[in-house]
Amino acid sequence: MSTIMGSLNHLLATSNKVHIIWCLMLLIIMLTLAVLHHFWKNDSKKLMIWRFLCLTPVLISGIHAVIYVVGVPMFFEEFILMYIIALLALIPMLFAKRKTGYRISAVLTAVASCFCGFYFCLSSPNIFNHTRESYTESFHSLVMEMDEHYVLKEWKKVDFSALEAKYMPAVREAEQEQDPMKFFKTVDMFCNELHDGHVGSWVGFDFSQYQTGPLIHDYGFAMIRLDNDDIIAVCTSAKANAVGIGDGTVITKWNGKPILQAAAEDAPDIGYSVKYNADRLAALDLLRTGGETVEVSFINKSGDEQTVTLKELGKMQSFRDARIAFSHSLEEGEDVNFSTRMLNDKCGYLRLNAEGTDNELRDTLAYITGEHKWAKEMFREKLRGLKSQGMEYLVIDLRNNSGGLDVIGYMLCDLLTDKEWYCQGLGSRRDGKYISQCDQYIHGDGEFAGLKVVALTNYKCASAGDGTSLLLSKLPNVTLAGITDPSGCDQETGGTVVLADGLVYVGFPTGLVLDENGEPNVDTAADRISRDPVEVRIPLDYDAAMKIFRDKQDYELDWAVKFLENQANS
Repeated sequence: MSTIMGSLNHLLATSNKVHIIWCLMLLIIMLTLAVLHHFWKNDSKKLMIWRFLCLTPVLISGIHAVIYVVGVPMFFEEFILMYIIALLALIPMLFAKRKTGYRISAVLTAVASCFCGFYFCLSSPNIFNHTRESYTESFHSLVMEMDEHYVLKEWKKVDFSALEAKYMPAVREAEQEQDPMKFFKTVDMFCNELHDGHVGSWVGFDFSQYQTGPLIHDYGFAMIRLDNDDIIAVCTSAKANAVGIGDGTVITKWNGKPILQAAAEDAPDIGYSVKYNADRLAALDLLRTGGETVEVSFINKSGDEQTVTLKELGKMQSFRDARIAFSHSLEEGEDVNFSTRMLNDKCGYLRLNAEGTDNELRDTLAYITGEHKWAKEMFREKLRGLKSQGMEYLVIDLRNNSGGLDVIGYMLCDLLTDKEWYCQGLGSRRDGKYISQCDQYIHGDGEFAGLKVVALTNYKCASAGDGTSLLLSKLPNVTLAGITDPSGCDQETGGTVVLADGLVYVGFPTGLVLDENGEPNVDTAADRISRDPVEVRIPLDYDAAMKIFRDKQDYELDWAVKFLENQANS
């Protein structure tokens, strides 16, 4: 019961108080109408007035919609429960003169209104409509909303006033030119400064109409940084091959600048939470800069440095191929969520793409109770099935996990340990301080506590997936491994700001997930050092790069199997 009450308290604390007030106002009006009907029901003139007053909740909801929804139709569904309450007020009006009919309709309306009101108050959205403001006005409003509601402001030491001063000149320029693309790019750079995987922007206009050049350049190859700090070409095209750049060619300079220096200084900041991940991908992200041509120096087959000028191909193909290969993104239908298989006669495999099921009500109840019985039994059945096929050790694949509900991840952990230990706290931010309102625990079912496990993760494993990575890494029988660290974000999303004319949307976290020390569970602080690093770094040398980018092999998965085999034989 304490977990349930704590979860409800957490939901209420993170809900938007302004919209709760609107909802309570509707409920108070409906209560007032019920009282007035009791005193006026025998007076036909007053009853006529009462019927008109029953339209008041609808009128108030209309005003609310004009203020908060008009311009952003997608917001309507966020307030649907409150608007239903207003419509419910019309039902007793139809039975105003009928004694039995009114009583039945009034009771049903009261029950339905209280249910809708209770649920709405727990989930009142932190969404902010600034579509009627100009570029500069709405950008200022964005800064103010995030300064008040962004839960990691103090943790990440964000100075929103300084950021506003830094980017407002570019916003003014975009406003003067009425250039939505420039406006979006400026807001996007502002968001990236927070280095939070849950803070991001997206467009609300026809992107192709304003995009005059490629966002990412294609010069016939992509680049990746190896463990020895060599930067090599990967995913090369025939155009690059023709001038001597093939898969594995060492790149030495980029537009005359030493390649490591260019990667450190010129690669754009695209908001990676973890600096290690940003540094690892900086060479690849150099393709986000440049122009119609680039001057590239490399070590040719004779061992000499050679310089060539390459033209933009306009396809972004090499970049896309490299990103897909490096993150091992799967085609649709491959290793669907919660799927299992045997990798060989001893090694089992469990895919975890996201922490969510197809039953929203079940997931919501699990969030409140801190116990997802369906998920736990599902994982138990999957692991027992692998065990029956001869499994002696297991790979859990968390790569590219998009997140969802943390409780699903720790149901899996529950089966892999026989200990009870602190899992996470659901908290709120008050006066810049973090307070846990609901402490949740791993209870230690222990059925598979003796199973040796490698959990594979990467920089695209985010949110609840990141939280699951952290929990698994705390188990003595589990090794968290990857070439990169997980994304570095695990707070609860919920904040949305819509800017001028609906041109740009910005999302950010508004609910806290805390550790046993009362600090954000996973998210990096201002230093951007991973708080959920891999325990074993999978090597990325020349041979590994060729397997990943040239041969399209799942090198990380092969590494995990060999790691477990070595553990079993040692």
